[in-house]
Amino acid sequence: MAAVIATAGLVQPATGSPAAAADPAPNGPQATAPDAAAVTYPLDCKGAPQAVTATAHGDLDGDGRPETVAAVRCQAGSGTPPHAIYVLTQAAPGEQATGSAGARVVATLVDTPQRQSATDLTVRDGIVTATLLGYSSPEVPRYSPDVKKLAKWRWTGGKFRQELTDSTAGSV
Repeated sequence: MAAVIATAGLVQPATGSPAAAADPAPNGPQATAPDAAAVTYPLDCKGAPQAVTATAHGDLDGDGRPETVAAVRCQAGSGTPPHAIYVLTQAAPGEQATGSAGARVVATLVDTPQRQSATDLTVRDGIVTATLLGYSSPEVPRYSPDVKKLAKWRWTGGKFRQELTDSTAGSV
């Protein structure tokens, strides 16, 4: 029965104009978010490769073009290296880009010296949200973060501003 319902959902009469759906926006083709894998990040991995572990896309500055937010870290043989969180945009014609796809890093939201790992990276309604896992002191083992923060950033006044975060100390 479920297969019949699923098949019926796929075979529906066409409504509207297929050409209208395929037409680009009146101002030209629809902008695409930058490819996080095509960018060289300002992250010193001392010879180890860089790894993009999470991405999120959305229009953060209200210009109608989507940006990409990327959580990046060095690929270590063991342990959990800290993340950096970068905001990427497509380079305008004539601008210097850091990747073959014309994307460039425009902001660093979290840098590796903060020694945090990022999870649950999202972009919604122009707000970047991430869960940051960290350590309350140098004595805490690096494999067992004991601080969890919900961090939010919003583009305001020409730069990203971090909004208040919830902090919960204790085992994460």
